[in-house]
Amino acid sequence: MNSIDFAERRAAFRRLHATACFVIPNPWDAGSAKWLAHAGFKALASTSSGYAFSRGKADGDVGVDEMLAHLAELVAATPLPVNADFENGHARDLDGLAANVRRCVDTGVAGLSIEDATGDATQPLYDFDEAVARMRTARRAIDASGADVMLIGRADGFFHGQPDLGEIIRRLRAYAEAGADCLYAPGLSTREQVKAVVDAAVPKPVNVLMGPASAIPLADMAALGVRRISVGGALALSAWSGFAQAASRLAEGRFDGFGHGVTHAQLGQLFAAS
Repeated sequence: MNSIDFAERRAAFRRLHATACFVIPNPWDAGSAKWLAHAGFKALASTSSGYAFSRGKADGDVGVDEMLAHLAELVAATPLPVNADFENGHARDLDGLAANVRRCVDTGVAGLSIEDATGDATQPLYDFDEAVARMRTARRAIDASGADVMLIGRADGFFHGQPDLGEIIRRLRAYAEAGADCLYAPGLSTREQVKAVVDAAVPKPVNVLMGPASAIPLADMAALGVRRISVGGALALSAWSGFAQAASRLAEGRFDGFGHGVTHAQLGQLFAAS
C-alpha cells in the first residue's frame, strides 16, 4: 500500500475539481493504473466496462464483491486518488445501496459515481423520484462513514435510448440537491449540450466523457466550464484493438502484427520501481 493516506488523497481530489479542467483517465487493472500514474496524471477513474472485458464478462456482469476487490486493487496500485465507476450501486433496495456505498468508501476511493440506469432492459432508467432517493441514500451513506468522498451523480439517458436533454438536466439538478458533488451525463456530443449542462450545474463541477469520435478539443471544453474529462472504456478498447489486430495476423501465420511502442524492459523497470 502506498504511504499517502486516504484523507490526503481525497483532499487532493476535491482540490482538482475546484480549479482548472483536468483529464482523469480510466485504467482497468493495476498495471494500466501504474502506467497512467507514471505518465503524470493527477487522478484515476475506474471503468466498469474495461474491467469486465478483462475478466471475459460483459459490462454490467461483474458482481459487487468482485468490483470492490478490483477497486481496492486500483487504490493500492498508485498514490493517486481513484474515482469509482460504481454503476448503480449494485443494489435495487435502498438499504442494500447504502451498504454497498459504505463498502466502496472502505476501499479507499476518493470519489464514486452512482448512475440512474437499472440494468433492466424493460425499464432502463430508474423513475425520477426513485433515482433521486437513491442519490440521497448514497450521500447519507458517505456522510455516515465520516470520509470526505465525492459523490458523482450520473444521468444515463443518452446511453439508454432517452436522449432528452431537458430531462437529463432536470435529473442532474435534482441529484445535486440530493448531495451529489459532481455531475455527469455520458453521451454529450456537442458544444451546445455541454454548455447547457455546465450552466445548469453551477456551482457543481461537471464531468464529460470523451472518446475516439469526440471532436471537442480539451481547450474548448475548459472554456465551456467543464471541470474534468474521462474516457470510460476507450483506453481498454485501444488495448483490445491492438491485441485483436495482432491475433488476427497470427491466425494467418503472420508475425508482423506485434506493436513495439512499449517494450518488455520499460514495463519491467516501471513495475519493479513501484
